[in-house]
Amino acid sequence: MPPPCKRCAATRLINLDTAQRVGVISGCVVGGAIGALRATAVTQPLSLATTRFPFAKLPTAMIGAVTGGQSGVRATSSLFAQWLPPGTGTPWLCLACGHAFRQSYPPLAAAH
Repeated sequence: MPPPCKRCAATRLINLDTAQRVGVISGCVVGGAIGALRATAVTQPLSLATTRFPFAKLPTAMIGAVTGGQSGVRATSSLFAQWLPPGTGTPWLCLACGHAFRQSYPPLAAAH
């Protein structure tokens, strides 16, 4: 359950840790797809014989996908590094006012 926003008291918040994980995975997938597409792009006009995927370009597509995936991860990680507030605790982003803050972790129970 998200805490209320410290600025506007709204309860529509998103956990930035979870959003970062989803964003990094999405950046990797999209970057990999773009890298593979660029690595196998055809510059001459397509004929009927080349409309199927050329398996000779499969290693090139794999290298392009890995490189593009790494670029997507770096781009997404740097974007979230700008959004995350400093400090420790769970980072939250208010969807109502855009305020980013950290909710400190609850104290540990006292040992008896």
